[in-house]
Amino acid sequence: MSRVKGGVQANKRRKNILDEVKGYRFARSKKTRAAREAIFHANLHSFAHRKDKKNDFRRLWITRINAVLKANGMKYSQFIKQLADKEVKVDRKIMATMAKDRPAAFNRFLETVK
Repeated sequence: MSRVKGGVQANKRRKNILDEVKGYRFARSKKTRAAREAIFHANLHSFAHRKDKKNDFRRLWITRINAVLKANGMKYSQFIKQLADKEVKVDRKIMATMAKDRPAAFNRFLETVK
């Protein structure tokens, strides 16, 4: 039986790893072992950070809403309580967008809630 060398497959595997780390710095973009470790760590963190991103955006929306409410002499917690009491179903993302881009519309919305 003839001998089969694995050079083509090995080169393809290395090339795929190095393609995945384009834009990384130093040895992580050039050396296979460092690149493989970088990919492993990047994938580990990407899962957690996708989850964290949702919390970050919610925090941003609450901050934007609170800034407009403070200008109108109201607290965020009171505002949310009033929304719950009147059973108004508007999410924080929409309210933050309204507060940032259309303050007049948000003020009208605020008057209906008060």
